Amino acid sequence: MNKTNYRYRVGELRPSQILFSFGVGAVADLPNLSVMIMGLEDWDKFRSIELAEERLLTAVRRELGPQVKQLLSPPIRPEENSSVSSSDELSRIGIPVAPFPGWMVCPRCHLLAPLKSGFFQLKTNHYRPDETHYVHQNCQKAKKPPRVIPVRFLTACDRGHLDDFPWLYFVHHGNSDCPGPLRLEERGISGTAADIVVSCSGCNAAARPLSDAFGERGKQNMPQCRGRHPHLRNFDEECEEQMKGLLLGASNSWFSMTLSALSIPTGSGQLAQLVEQNWTALSKANSQDTLQVLLSALQSMGQLQDFTKYPLEEIWKTIEQQQSGNDKTDFKDLKTPEWQFLSAADTSQNTTEIQLRSVAPPQPYQKYFKQVVLVERLREVRALVGFTRLQSPGDFADLEEIPEKYRVKLSRNIPEWVPATEVKGEGIFIEFNEKYLHEWEQKKAIKKHEVLTLNAYKDWLNSRSIDPDKTHFPGIRYLLIHSFAHVLMRQLAIECGYNAASLRERIYSQLPEDENGPQAGVLIYTASPDSEGTLGGLVNLGEPTTFGYHVAQALEQMRLCASDPLCAEHNPTQGNPSLHWAACHACLFSPETFCERGNKFLDRSLLVSTIQEKQLAFFE
Repeated sequence: MNKTNYRYRVGELRPSQILFSFGVGAVADLPNLSVMIMGLEDWDKFRSIELAEERLLTAVRRELGPQVKQLLSPPIRPEENSSVSSSDELSRIGIPVAPFPGWMVCPRCHLLAPLKSGFFQLKTNHYRPDETHYVHQNCQKAKKPPRVIPVRFLTACDRGHLDDFPWLYFVHHGNSDCPGPLRLEERGISGTAADIVVSCSGCNAAARPLSDAFGERGKQNMPQCRGRHPHLRNFDEECEEQMKGLLLGASNSWFSMTLSALSIPTGSGQLAQLVEQNWTALSKANSQDTLQVLLSALQSMGQLQDFTKYPLEEIWKTIEQQQSGNDKTDFKDLKTPEWQFLSAADTSQNTTEIQLRSVAPPQPYQKYFKQVVLVERLREVRALVGFTRLQSPGDFADLEEIPEKYRVKLSRNIPEWVPATEVKGEGIFIEFNEKYLHEWEQKKAIKKHEVLTLNAYKDWLNSRSIDPDKTHFPGIRYLLIHSFAHVLMRQLAIECGYNAASLRERIYSQLPEDENGPQAGVLIYTASPDSEGTLGGLVNLGEPTTFGYHVAQALEQMRLCASDPLCAEHNPTQGNPSLHWAACHACLFSPETFCERGNKFLDRSLLVSTIQEKQLAFFE
């Protein structure tokens, strides 16, 4: 087998997974263990790379404080021919983890005990780190010590606390001095909580099914939360929430809070753009003399050659302007500068990190779209600023709306850096015709539909104990643009060579009365760090003739869904509140990690006529 097939070793994570799947505070499954990703104090920054993106760094400082100095990549393993002193040093390069949950169960004798009890022994293999596991050394039902497995039940609360399941409390129906031992057995074949029972051999307590820990029974049987943060190795002073039963690996056990920004030029002039692109290196100069030494050293190694044609005094003056500007500029809204840059489509502003080319919209759709911009090269930087449990950040328009009680910190102390990743790719930016869009929004049927959606949104927030007055309703134009983005991503994924999970949306939606004026557009771009957007397949699909064909195909597929009529008849104002109309996994839903709002605010009846609704379609 080719050696390159082992690029991602067992137990390794891709950089994007650190932000969307297995970041700080998340539980990751290794081949024989379940582990917790530890807080930033335990990370080794020596193997990390600083990522320069001043707009994003300013936004992170607004969230976490002015003490944040760096955006750092996850630790990177060196190449195999690099000068690493030993295999031990190589094995220690990475993200720190600790075993979690702390309880294990023996598959042979069904013993349930914590790791600290001494019943289980750690086995390691110096040459195969992925073989690390625990065994039940004195199991009476096996000739050879069997490998034990992590128990698959945890507890959590809305305030972001995560803890081991209270086994002793649960089986004894309250606090007890009996230390066990406990047994965890399955007495059925369904694998449901009702068929799994825990019993105590120490006091012969009656076996109790795990179903008593979930649903309405769980509200009566579970104790108060202890306020534990296992990734920080500490406890909050108090927590008034009740423990909620949770399955190991549940998707709602960890939601990342991230910020992202496109690398667009913010300075005027070519020198200012060069300084901005190389700010990580140039920001270390604190005088003109140190700048001269720094440039000489880097240029001798073949770097920063573009600066040789500029006088040293002019370079230093631009650096000073950049330093003073970074302190004064308030990048509160990351998307507005991007909207202005993308909609202007000024090729003279192209840089090595982002390159645009405007083309005419397809002939049949010139009434609906103002322009299509081919983003032949782009760079996006994403930063992890926190996380939540049980409550998804996708429930809110932006991070500022998330209540403080739901946020969980990345470190015990105030962080001076945060994990970040960069993605280099390509994309297509579609700008809607504001005049036609505004006329569509003024239709009576559309206004009525918007009111119904707003009422469903309020009911949905109230069901989660979230104050509707403190959240922002995105409006009907957001539903339209969001639905169109999902439709187009599904169609383009079939043709461009990327899979559906490698395409990402970036929606620009504001009303004319908003502070920054009207915005109506969407950027669909590659979000996979593996390919780095070098295929060119996505941009080629943006040419007028080809793009028109794919828009037509995408809209035609939305007229009927495999789940119709149930999909078309879905109404969020009836029954359990939800945040989508005619949408499901067969038509509009996409991978939630690459959707801005977690597959909420979707409705294909706003795009085309469906079997249920004929009056709302934007595309006639």
